[in-house]
Formats: sequence, C-alpha cells, structure tokens
Amino acid sequence: MTRILLQYLLPLLGPLALYLLYMALSRRAAAKRGNSPPTIEQSKLFWSIVLGFVLMISSLVIAAITVGEKPGSGEYQAPRMENGKIVPPKFN
Repeated sequence: MTRILLQYLLPLLGPLALYLLYMALSRRAAAKRGNSPPTIEQSKLFWSIVLGFVLMISSLVIAAITVGEKPGSGEYQAPRMENGKIVPPKFN
C-alpha cells in the first residue's frame, strides 16, 4: 500500500493538492482586500496542470504502442539450477 501511495498517488495528487491550497489562500487574500476572488480556471497554473496530465497520458499511450516485443515473439526460460548456480530467467 505504501508503494502505491508513493509511486502513483502522491506524484499525481500532490501537485493538485498544492494548487488547491494556493487557490484557497489567494481567494482568502482577495476577499480581505475586497477584490473579486480568482477562479480556478483563470490561473495559469491550472492550465499547466491540465497540460501535464495530457502529456502524461499521451506519453503512456505512445510508450504502450511503440515499446516492447510482439506477444509470442520469444520463448521464456524459467530460472533453473546449472552446476549448483541459479541461472536467472530470460527470453530467447
């Protein structure tokens, strides 16, 4: 569970949480000054986060399409003992 939190959720939700905290603080400061509070969509930081998600998704799709071997293109050799030593698994 910790690995999932650190490797997946924190990098995705951490910047979003920081951005929402920034927006809450800037809205509070604008209210104290009597200015109209900024909306989330007007901020340049919002569009940077949206662009980051789009780039992340597109890079994952491109990597899934272009990287790797075709299914069934190799033969898997399981780990085994040879001369008292363990030979690691590999694809031929």
